[in-house]
Amino acid sequence: MKRTGILSRAICFSILFPVALQAREPKPVTVEVVAKSRESWNGRVLPHYGKGSPEITILRIVVPPSVRLPEHKHPVINAGVLLKGQLTVVTDEGEVLQLRAGEPIVEVVETWHYGENRGEEPAELIMFYAGNKGVPLSVEKN
Repeated sequence: MKRTGILSRAICFSILFPVALQAREPKPVTVEVVAKSRESWNGRVLPHYGKGSPEITILRIVVPPSVRLPEHKHPVINAGVLLKGQLTVVTDEGEVLQLRAGEPIVEVVETWHYGENRGEEPAELIMFYAGNKGVPLSVEKN
């Protein structure tokens, strides 16, 4: 009986050991360019960076359903990704961008616009702002 037990354990070990080794192999790191552009979403060339002390800001923004943000403009370059939901961006010139979850946005700079969640779930974005110390990320229209 002892021999059968040892043999069973040896067979089990020889079958499971390679599987255990495979499970420990690290998965490869993947990198995907989500957005790379010299233009904003409406086709305008992005401005040169300002002079002064650089400042990077990353914001998580959640826009509830049926909410329209105030009309505003950004004096700094910014871009991001819509993680969840949908978002409509409209410029004062009538240009419209419809974003769905997973899509990137390279925002307009020095252009009046607003964002609106016309969907039924919150729109969640991660936005990256490349600005300068003391320069606001956005300015609301009065």
